[in-house]
Amino acid sequence: MQSEVEKTIKKMRNNKATGDDDVPGYVLKLLGEVELKIMRKLINNIYETEEWPKDLTEVTMIALKKKPQATKCSDHCTISLIAHIAKILRRRIENKIEDVLG
Repeated sequence: MQSEVEKTIKKMRNNKATGDDDVPGYVLKLLGEVELKIMRKLINNIYETEEWPKDLTEVTMIALKKKPQATKCSDHCTISLIAHIAKILRRRIENKIEDVLG
């Protein structure tokens, strides 16, 4: 039997504009039953325990040289690597809070 989440995802249009999380509907449709179950379990666990898994809270910063012979901090720029699911969940939670408090 399909869950409400699965039914809703199947009803989504493929060419619809992305939401605040920038995830197109067709990407969610690509998820199989197992992947959806894992995602649901993860989100429910975060909601119930109010704790984020360590993998989703750690950020790796990488320094990239702007110039070949970079020696000063100003000669570098940084990028942060964080799990994409963490970005999506954060945006959705922020939007939900804004809806409730706004």
